[in-house]
Amino acid sequence: MAAHQGGTTPPLRVLEEALGLTAAGDVEDAVAAEGTYYLEQVTITEASEDDDFEYEEIPDDNFSIPEGEEDLTKAMQMFQEQVTDSQILEQKTVLPSKREVPEVIEDFLCNFLIKMGMTRTLDCFQSEWYELIQKGVTEVSGGEKVPDVYTQNMLLENENKNLKKDLKHYKQAADKAREDLLKTQKERDFHRMHHKRIVQERNKLINDLKGLKLHYASYEPTLRVLLEKHQTLLKQKMMASLERDKATKKSPGPETKLKHMEPGHSYQASKIRVVSGSEKDCEPEGPTQKGLREAREQTKCKTKMKNNTKDTEFPTDMQPNPNLYSRKENNFPEKLGYRLKTIFKLHELPVSCIIMHPQKDVLISCSEDRLWKALEISKAKVLVTGTGHTDWLSNCCLHPSGNKLATSSGDTTVKLWDLSKGRCILTFEGHKHAVWSCTWHSCGDFVASSSLDTTSKIWDVNSERCRCTLYGHTDSVNSIEFFLCSNTLLTGSADKSLSIWDARTGQCEQSLYGHMHSINDATFNPRDHIIASCDSCGVIKLWDFRKLLPIVSIDVGPSSGNRVNFDSSGQLLAQASDSGVVHLLDLKSGQIHKLMGHEDEVHAVVFSQDAESLFSGGSEGTVRMWS
Repeated sequence: MAAHQGGTTPPLRVLEEALGLTAAGDVEDAVAAEGTYYLEQVTITEASEDDDFEYEEIPDDNFSIPEGEEDLTKAMQMFQEQVTDSQILEQKTVLPSKREVPEVIEDFLCNFLIKMGMTRTLDCFQSEWYELIQKGVTEVSGGEKVPDVYTQNMLLENENKNLKKDLKHYKQAADKAREDLLKTQKERDFHRMHHKRIVQERNKLINDLKGLKLHYASYEPTLRVLLEKHQTLLKQKMMASLERDKATKKSPGPETKLKHMEPGHSYQASKIRVVSGSEKDCEPEGPTQKGLREAREQTKCKTKMKNNTKDTEFPTDMQPNPNLYSRKENNFPEKLGYRLKTIFKLHELPVSCIIMHPQKDVLISCSEDRLWKALEISKAKVLVTGTGHTDWLSNCCLHPSGNKLATSSGDTTVKLWDLSKGRCILTFEGHKHAVWSCTWHSCGDFVASSSLDTTSKIWDVNSERCRCTLYGHTDSVNSIEFFLCSNTLLTGSADKSLSIWDARTGQCEQSLYGHMHSINDATFNPRDHIIASCDSCGVIKLWDFRKLLPIVSIDVGPSSGNRVNFDSSGQLLAQASDSGVVHLLDLKSGQIHKLMGHEDEVHAVVFSQDAESLFSGGSEGTVRMWS
């Protein structure tokens, strides 16, 4: 193989040095084995000593046996060497196919030459390589780049980090799930034990209830006998009280004489009356007489402390209520078709109570704005306005004569007013909390009040002091009312009970239970022995006053019932509700009618004397007339 002129190394020599093939025979063997390399024909221009010789082309047939050598062993050895060389070339030399273009050949070769320190070969390669590219002899394929091992390592490291993070997250989730599982298992075991305990307690309670039922059944005959004895004793007590009242009426005692005596002699006469035992000798002293005697002694001791005052005795000769059992069907409206007729704007704050004058066409209202007003209905004119309370007004009540007014307030006082002048004439102080209700005795000498402090008080108008305090309720006493022409008081309390009291002794005679919620109001039927009550869930109950038993229960809730009131015939009951509706209950037919016209809560309701009109007061400060 001849060299080029100029001292430059041909490309074939560069490839020989790069691949480590220095012998031409080896190159020819490699070309014959793989067929991927070729020899470039070079013309020698210089004169040579071999010009007279002729060269013959020797066929490349290394597998043929030369003539003259027929030694089979030597031929086999040569064949084995050729096979071995072919295998070595196949294993160590990895040459791409003709169809495939090497990826980034220039970079690969340059890096290799730099690594081996072959700088001169690198310079020759670069000059010839770029010259061939410019001439267009060699085409550089735009194939894919050789993958960068560092980039691949970074990608693998990032992927490894992400996988580690995911693994850590999954481990945390698994740990949390394991903790939740343990917690759930513990809760399950706890609830199982709790369920077993509850089942055991239930079975025990069932057995206890069965035993108590059997035990109670054994006491039923005894309870029945005791109840009969109690009713008999109660009747005897009432009969004894009536006989005593009749005897006192026929033969006036020292109480009647005290009214005509001077204050200085009244104490001596009272003392003689107490010491005297003439009445005790006539009849045995029962519970009522004993209570009366103790009350008189207590009154006597208090009277000694106030020499200038004189307590009023409760009337004992009162006539029975003339309205009882005197039915007047003409007072009962033929139809319950009440319609809204007039709206009176009387107050700025909610109306808490409205009442009718017994003789005149006058309506009186009291409100949370600390005022009470007397309204002439026919002219829609305010006649009198009363001011004096320092807090909201809760209730009002007229004197039987119609010339005095009693009001109760949140300022813990009860005030008496001259209705014609609108002037306060007397103030009762003694309650510790707000006063909810007040009522006049039929004789006009006593006023009773109920308060948030769980007590009720009876005030003597003449002696201007508290005659008695009624203890017994365990919660706020929301309503109080005297039974007409009697000394009997009715109270309704937030402790869900009604109580009947004897005003003379201050003792609770009977309690009625049946409401499940706070009782807001209770009243007597003017023409029958019936009590009506309403509670904070809208339940209305009717009670038999003589038998002290419930008659009927009507639920018009769930809104609270604030006030109940009978008409003059005693056959129609009205209830004011927080829902803004006035419910009318027809006791004769049992039907319930609704009057809807208020924009908000209804706090008070009252009938006119002829029952032709109905008045209701609401939280918007108005009084509405229904006809």
